[in-house]
Amino acid sequence: MSAKTSSSARIRRHRSIRKRVSGTPERPRLAVFRSNQHIYAQVIDDLAGRTIASASDVEADLRTGSTTKVARAQEVGRRVAQRAKAAGASAVVFDRGGFRYAGRMQALADAAREEGLEF
Repeated sequence: MSAKTSSSARIRRHRSIRKRVSGTPERPRLAVFRSNQHIYAQVIDDLAGRTIASASDVEADLRTGSTTKVARAQEVGRRVAQRAKAAGASAVVFDRGGFRYAGRMQALADAAREEGLEF
């Protein structure tokens, strides 16, 4: 029997969410992964199996300076929204990856909405 840890619980929640959430060419999936230090976002067309746009805070120009993790998440949200719109995706379905919708996750989503990405 496996140990009940917070990471295994997150994976269980994520699998449950992924049963209901799928990206299409008209409305791709905005998938977000958050580690202790970094945050990554991808806009994915699940039917074609390809990533349309992506952004993360490990990109070279985002690693400079000492900003907070929430500020970096907001910048990642802005960038992924701009790149998705440039690729032709104006509406997405949000996949929070089993993480709580608070803090960095909420900051990323709000920044993406402000850039014109429709959830």
